[in-house]
Amino acid sequence: MTLYINTTQNNLIEISLKDKNKLVAVKKIKSHRTQAEKLLPAIEKLLKANKLKLSNLRNIEVENQAGSFTCLRIGVVTANALAYALGIPVAGTGSQELKAKSQKFSVVEPIYDKEPEITAKKHFS
Repeated sequence: MTLYINTTQNNLIEISLKDKNKLVAVKKIKSHRTQAEKLLPAIEKLLKANKLKLSNLRNIEVENQAGSFTCLRIGVVTANALAYALGIPVAGTGSQELKAKSQKFSVVEPIYDKEPEITAKKHFS
């Protein structure tokens, strides 16, 4: 079973389950800048609704490009952490990392549209 995670939009989380490339379930959650709070509970609910556990997952796919810095980071970090904890492969869907699925564990890196603006000096009065 494959878990797919997409947090590239500020107001929406999309997760799904696939079994041998056949779509089993899809869940879209409104999440106006609340992906961090809603993603893991949504994954848990999706698995439970399909009578599955995390241990049933064999790999994880995550959208890793074409989104805002924070949105991408939430999905990618969650996918990497789950894959690491479960000892399963993780791959970014927006790159050639899907070829690396045969590895036991690897890390997905986000691909940003532009340089992150997190180092800009803030002026406080």
